[in-house]
Amino acid sequence: MRRISRSSRYLLPRLLTVGLLGFTMAAVPAGSPATESSYPAQAYDALDIFLQDQLDALGIPGAAIVVVQHGLQVHSAAFGRADDSGRPMTAQTPVLLASTTKSLTAIAVMQQVEAGRLQLDEPVQKYLPWFTLKDSRASEVTVRHLLHQASGMASKDTAFEGSDAQYPEAIEEGVRALSGSPLTGVPGEAFGYANANFNILGLLVQTVSGQPFGDYMEHHIFEPLEMTHSHPTRAGASADNVAAGHSLWFGAFWLQTDVPAPTTGMPSTTMYASAEDKSHELIALLDEGGYRDRRILQPESVAALLKPRVRVDDTKGYAMGWFTRPLVESADLSEEPDLDALPLLVEHQGEWGNSHTYQAMVPASGLGVVLMINGNDTSAPSRLKAIDTNVLRILHGQDPVPTVVQEDWLQRYSWVVSLALLLAEVVSLWLALFFLLRRHASARKRWPALAVAIAALGLDGFALWLCFIYAPTKFDTNLAVIVRQFPDVGVTLVAVLALAIVCPVPRTVLLLSRMRARPRTDQRI
Repeated sequence: MRRISRSSRYLLPRLLTVGLLGFTMAAVPAGSPATESSYPAQAYDALDIFLQDQLDALGIPGAAIVVVQHGLQVHSAAFGRADDSGRPMTAQTPVLLASTTKSLTAIAVMQQVEAGRLQLDEPVQKYLPWFTLKDSRASEVTVRHLLHQASGMASKDTAFEGSDAQYPEAIEEGVRALSGSPLTGVPGEAFGYANANFNILGLLVQTVSGQPFGDYMEHHIFEPLEMTHSHPTRAGASADNVAAGHSLWFGAFWLQTDVPAPTTGMPSTTMYASAEDKSHELIALLDEGGYRDRRILQPESVAALLKPRVRVDDTKGYAMGWFTRPLVESADLSEEPDLDALPLLVEHQGEWGNSHTYQAMVPASGLGVVLMINGNDTSAPSRLKAIDTNVLRILHGQDPVPTVVQEDWLQRYSWVVSLALLLAEVVSLWLALFFLLRRHASARKRWPALAVAIAALGLDGFALWLCFIYAPTKFDTNLAVIVRQFPDVGVTLVAVLALAIVCPVPRTVLLLSRMRARPRTDQRI
């Protein structure tokens, strides 16, 4: 594995060779032997230069990348640090996977389908008779609906990411807690992303296999794929020197930050693996379920797993734990690409409060890529997503493109909004205390106190509306998750909520009482 520690200041001059790679790559026959990479060494040099420059420019703490092709690891590199001790990041360092966990759970489900213990088009209630939602249509939700994110559940109604649970029973507890969650769509009708879909799938695997889900993953997936630095629990990952997560605070500096990673979400978001281990999964899927002399799935199961059955938008579909779309990164942006002529890309990103992961496969060329970053910018995650896209572009002989921040102003500056609200709450509290502690004023001078009371109530109402209604709807999650997964916002938002909830009634009562008190009158001698 290549360790990259050098600093590189000038990205464009050092990537001039990338433009020459397109012809070289095009000259490689489609049927290259499995013992050779279809990509020249210059592509990997350009890739490493690009990633190092991204770390330098954005301040990202650490990253690791592995590229596989035709069943072999053809490139591996790591950059930066794993934690504040300065321990180097490596391709063997475990990282919190976030949503790239889902593809592992999908394999486990298909293994149980092959064993005859699960059937894709049977309702969940066949295997979990007690399963219910706050909707009679819960009985219509099938295993296939869950795999393709088409159950009708919504993230904001099923969020668990604010929990601190670290025990095996949390998976079942989380699924049982869904009994109070509504359906926002008809099961099987449309795409609707929710981590809860895969949490239910994990519980199904646990139930029909007779093994705790974490144990099942270790014995039936991690061991045969030789994923020696992969773990279903935080405790296991910590014992294996997991990379510490980092968050970008106030859009200015990275801090090593601990955010919840509950075992409730083990099947959907909270397993751990190294970049190298994850590449073993891609090798197996690209080889129709085989890894070296072992087989984790039959070819027909892999084909079903990677087949999109739900449309996300005009160009993107969703398979079982994988998004699919045309590989636009292989096209020259100076011309309008023919999407139908482009190779199929199978990919998934993982976003957590302190972690970013990416995995992609191009089945037509046997290419697989895994990128792990032990940090995340929750105010503008598109900055890191742009790295994913540019990795694919470089590998396909194209120049990297500038990052375009896609998040709106509220998400980009949510920490500013939170700080402003806190400042406004503190000022309103100070003004209230000023009027309450001053000596009796004349009747004319008591009206400002009424104005302060009304303005403060309006501010409290706005803060509560923003926190409990607007933000959860906009970000498709609940307030607890926003506070715990957006740490720079959460640290001030908790104070805002405390003031907005605790102060209004006593402050208003005291100010009105003060107004009704007998005014001071002037005495003449």
